[in-house]
Amino acid sequence: MKITRVEPILVRTPLKLDGAQPHAGGLPKNDVHTVLVKVETDEGVTGWGEAFSNAGWQSTCTAVAQIVAPRVVGRDPSQIAQIQADLHRGLYNTGRSGPTVFAISGLDIALWDIAAKRAGLPLYKLLGGSARATLPAYASLLRYGDANVVERKTREAIDRGYRYIKLHENKTDIVRAAKKVCGDKVALMVDCSCPWTEDEAIAIAHEWSDMKLAWIEEPIYPPDDHSGLARLRNSSRTPIAAGENISNFMEFKRLFEVGAVGIAQPSITKIGGVTEMRKIFALGEANGVVVVPHSPYFGPGLMASIHVCAASAREIPIERYYCDFGDNPFGEQIIPKNGDFAVPQVPGLGQDPDVNLVERMRVK
Repeated sequence: MKITRVEPILVRTPLKLDGAQPHAGGLPKNDVHTVLVKVETDEGVTGWGEAFSNAGWQSTCTAVAQIVAPRVVGRDPSQIAQIQADLHRGLYNTGRSGPTVFAISGLDIALWDIAAKRAGLPLYKLLGGSARATLPAYASLLRYGDANVVERKTREAIDRGYRYIKLHENKTDIVRAAKKVCGDKVALMVDCSCPWTEDEAIAIAHEWSDMKLAWIEEPIYPPDDHSGLARLRNSSRTPIAAGENISNFMEFKRLFEVGAVGIAQPSITKIGGVTEMRKIFALGEANGVVVVPHSPYFGPGLMASIHVCAASAREIPIERYYCDFGDNPFGEQIIPKNGDFAVPQVPGLGQDPDVNLVERMRVK
């Protein structure tokens, strides 16, 4: 079997808004952009991956099409480890993070999709299996900056069956409004999105300690200030989480060595795909760090995260951005039911996209 084509496909999926306007990066957020990575083979087996994009989708698409694809067309897709090693070694001078690694991540997810399809197994069984049929989802609320809206959204998510809630806020009154709704029975986490210095973050952690949050996430800027995170962790009663902005194994190694986090959050669309994610899980176990992947995605990135977590020995909650769509190319597979994700049971990742919807939503 040979790889015959690697194609980046940008899909725009509009959000269903209910009058409350979420924001991202200071701008209104009305849709989600996803860079799908389609890998075709000469035996007719197609794999689907996802490369991180966010506001930089143009660069990610270019990296897939012009940097990664020419190096893998003609290769055997089953040689995943060797392809990964060759790409990382051959492309290190274009950056150990950013679009090149995002593109490698999308390719790797697609190759594992192909491998599981050829084996006739859902990916989690190929990775070691599990007795679990479901994994808990956590509602990762979008940023609203309004206590009344966040309170309403928190209550709505709990009514839908979520037992874990995460905010993307950094104002105390908003966090306390959500905590009042959650009480002691629903876990509350807060992603602060890197707003503070070390000293500011330490002060906030002390101010919030009475709420007994499950974790405080990404509290310090810059996000790669590992020594600052370590100092914060040593002084905080609340667990500290970080890692979504890390794009290589060695940086996670340094993060663990300085004791910067209790919860590590690698992103499968940024870190190098399934192959590298499994290494981070092993590294976390060796260092006594809990790994809870960052996965606010709506396609192969989310499904691959579910499979890797399902193959773990312990139960791991799966992040799911709390938003709704009119249509999405991956259907019911990306929608939790009563606060749980079903672990896919068909060969591969679990659900190929609806190609008609992909073409309709494709940004050309």
